[in-house]
Parts: sequence; structure tokens; C-alpha cells
Amino acid sequence: MSRPGRDDAPDRLYTLTGGRTRSGPDTPFDLVTLVVAECDPVTGMQSEHAAILRLTERPTAVVEVAAELRLPVSITRILLSDLLAAGRISARHPQKDALPDPDILEQVLVGLRNL
Repeated sequence: MSRPGRDDAPDRLYTLTGGRTRSGPDTPFDLVTLVVAECDPVTGMQSEHAAILRLTERPTAVVEVAAELRLPVSITRILLSDLLAAGRISARHPQKDALPDPDILEQVLVGLRNL
């Protein structure tokens, strides 16, 4: 039974990746890696690559790109590695210091409980 709205036909996925099953050991992509397009799509580009460039005009997580393309994350990582190797995207992990300090969160929670 196939999932609604998805085209996971193995031959299609094989064609998208050129038969590759892994994105390579040196690619930085995990689920929360933020991807940003460095250029616009060009004529003759694979349609999925062009779609990724349009989706990533602003920083977008790998998992969001996969969901928008309705492709498995593993296939999306391979497509992203192609674009990264061509210099068409950049990738970075979210900054860890953007998360609030747990002590501050605990103080806020205590303050809220005291209201």
C-alpha cells in the first residue's frame, strides 16, 4: 500500500539520484541542517534541483525540503549534496547558543507558578 500524495516508486528514486544510495561521508546534512540557495535555478537543471533552489531562498531545514518535495530524506540529502558540490547552496547547522539557558527557563517557570 502506498502513502497518499507520494510517488516513492523505486525506479523514479533511482533515476533522481543516478543510482546513488548515499550522499557521501563528507556531506554535512542531518535533519536540522539549514540550507540556503546561493543562486537561482537555471535552464536545463534537474527539476528537483530547481525546486530545492526555489524552496531555499531563505534558510530551510533539510527535513522541510524533503517534506515539500515529498521525497524521502535520504534522497533529498543526495540531491542537496549535488547542489552543495556545485556551489549552488550553502549549509550550516542551527546555532546552539540560540537556545535559552535552562537556568533562565527554570526561573521563568518558578515566576509563572508564583503568579
